[in-house]
Amino acid sequence: MDTKSTGTKEKAGRAKSLVIVESPAKAKTINKFLGSEYVVKASVGHVRDLPSGKIGIDIENGFAPDYVVIKGKEEVIGGLRSLAKKSDAIYLCPDPDREGEAIAWHIAEEIGAKNDNVFRVTFNEITKDAILEAMKHPGRINMDRVEAQQARRVLDRLVGYNLSPLLWRKVRRGLSAGRVQSVAVKMVVDREREITAFNAEEYWSVTARLQGAEPPAFEAKLAKYLGRKLELPNEEIVNGALDGIRAAGQFVLSKIERKERKRNPAAPFTTSKLQQESARKLGFGAKKTMMLAQQLYEGVELGTEGAVGIITYMRTDSVRVADEAKTEAREFIETKYGKPYLPQKPPVYKSGKGAQEGHEAVRPTSVMRDPDSVKPHLTRDQQKLYTLIWNRFLASQMAPAVLDQTAFDIDSGDYTFRAAGTVVRFPGFMTIYTEGRDEAANEDDENKEGVLPALSEGAKLEALSIEPKQHFTQPPPRFTEATIVKELEEKGIGRPSTYAAIISTIQDRKYVEKKEGRFAPTELGVVVNDMLVGHFAELIDYDFTARMENELDLVEEGTMKWVDVVKDFYGPFSEKLEKAGEIKRVKPEDKETGEVCDKCGKPMVERWGRHGRFIACTGYPDCKNAKPLAGEAQAARPEPEQTDEVCDKCGKPMLLRTGKFGKFLACSGYPDCKATKPLKTGVQCPEDGGELVERRGRGGRSFYSCSNYPECKFAVWSRPVPKPCPKCNAPFMLERWSKDNRLSYACRIKECGHKEEAGV
Repeated sequence: MDTKSTGTKEKAGRAKSLVIVESPAKAKTINKFLGSEYVVKASVGHVRDLPSGKIGIDIENGFAPDYVVIKGKEEVIGGLRSLAKKSDAIYLCPDPDREGEAIAWHIAEEIGAKNDNVFRVTFNEITKDAILEAMKHPGRINMDRVEAQQARRVLDRLVGYNLSPLLWRKVRRGLSAGRVQSVAVKMVVDREREITAFNAEEYWSVTARLQGAEPPAFEAKLAKYLGRKLELPNEEIVNGALDGIRAAGQFVLSKIERKERKRNPAAPFTTSKLQQESARKLGFGAKKTMMLAQQLYEGVELGTEGAVGIITYMRTDSVRVADEAKTEAREFIETKYGKPYLPQKPPVYKSGKGAQEGHEAVRPTSVMRDPDSVKPHLTRDQQKLYTLIWNRFLASQMAPAVLDQTAFDIDSGDYTFRAAGTVVRFPGFMTIYTEGRDEAANEDDENKEGVLPALSEGAKLEALSIEPKQHFTQPPPRFTEATIVKELEEKGIGRPSTYAAIISTIQDRKYVEKKEGRFAPTELGVVVNDMLVGHFAELIDYDFTARMENELDLVEEGTMKWVDVVKDFYGPFSEKLEKAGEIKRVKPEDKETGEVCDKCGKPMVERWGRHGRFIACTGYPDCKNAKPLAGEAQAARPEPEQTDEVCDKCGKPMLLRTGKFGKFLACSGYPDCKATKPLKTGVQCPEDGGELVERRGRGGRSFYSCSNYPECKFAVWSRPVPKPCPKCNAPFMLERWSKDNRLSYACRIKECGHKEEAGV
């Protein structure tokens, strides 16, 4: 198409062009930029999918998918089809990834648009300049990318549709399995077994606190004996070393090493790095991080500037930065921090293998919108995430930090102690940002560095203290939000755009739970995992799953056919399914307790239910007497967890505590300050814009009401989730759990009546 057709229409009365995006928020922002000659409408996500009541795949006919319009989207499709007939051109503008490409294709198929007037437009940021420039260079739908998404959807349906009924028969009704999610559960189960099987080994350290002619005093670790590395596995060897040190009776600074080291900034954010840092520094889960990032990308109201996207597209594995963004950042750095903070040339970062370099890193659309300038227009959580993204990007364009590293070797007879210190000579990028780190399994104080005094070689030192200390190696820690994303990425499980959904799904299915902020498998998760490992080992093998992801990438690149990927997978998988009837039922058996029901006199047993084990009467269903396990009922409440919330009364940090009726926020200044807050849901109140928070009724049942109570009395009994209703566009839906443990989402508006199952 020639670029003139995308510019201003010159002929009066000419039909308008139709622009279709996914979300109403995105439509609102883009509509402001394009003007009256364009009609901008939202599809509100996908418009077609595989049917929910049947497999929807013709296995005998090349795995052809049978797509149907999603329930509740008929009106949306009808409206778009009507507008398309009146439009001279149709611009499909869903997100610039596989999912967005598939949405664009499904829309085009359903509205019956002619190929010669249907165009695909992509952009990495929603700003006026980016949108107008993208509209000048429209393309066509990339069918390779569509087929890569189709292959993933078909594979996931083949696994979910066939394995879920198997789990119903062999474990418990209502269960489900997913091609990638099951691998993530295995990862958590494997880590838990590593922890259980871990045998701690003893080791020791000896620390001397020394003082020279110049302050300050400093610490040094015993490191060598006769010039060789010294191992301290037990107290006997430590005591022998201490005897030798005491016999020497002196400490001499024998060697000083000084060297200058440069520390380079971290690259700007990819999706996975954003999720990791957000978890480390802000305490946000991957799901919350992506929800907030979506809001910042699609557009926020910035006063007189109106709605504008303030970060680039947040689903990316690339660290590429546009030249104009680099130039703007360099101007900002030189103006605010000075020339010493500006590197000679803009830094160049290398993306990981297979990254889509057409995308950019996650960055602010303009560094001129510093966090303080946008703060009045953002929610507290939006502001935190935006600040993190802004700081990381600006730091990535700054000069390296310059560090002076000093190391002392201190001799005491045949033994040598070592001390290390670092002084920041020039902070560079560290002025605004340093990357967080995850804890190591056996991390202790050994690697901590301090400031060393100005001393000369040969100086005699005084020992203020010599302290031996016993240690034990620690098992690998359970995964946190940050480390589980890191592990998924390293093992090639899923893609950055799917991490949040994977983590959310395995928790929703009750296969994994969080204990004190870390992921642990539930008993149900272990049972399901072991059954799948025993009979479908290849399906949930890490290397096999990573290879499947690579093949999907090849489909997108046009070097592999999607049908071949599915066929190669389904052959061995279907053979395993044929033998599935031989699998024995693996549901944990009831355990005798020795107790007698106080209502009917029949024996009580320990039974396995949706929320774990509990005590129940064997007379069920005639007698429904049940109670929690004694150990659980009397267990000590977990330790309070630190949060980023601040007490409104005294300004001290709020702690996440667990009370009689569940979790809540309480001031760390208790008992001097007894302020508490309910937990937030991340969903806005539809009546006054407050936030819906979890509360407890008199009977202990949870409900969710406006944070501005009692001024606003809006409340619902089911947990609200920030998921727009695809039928009526209500801003959130409600969680529903069926008796057979199936999770679904329902619109809160009765007249709408929309309900959908959580994805398999």
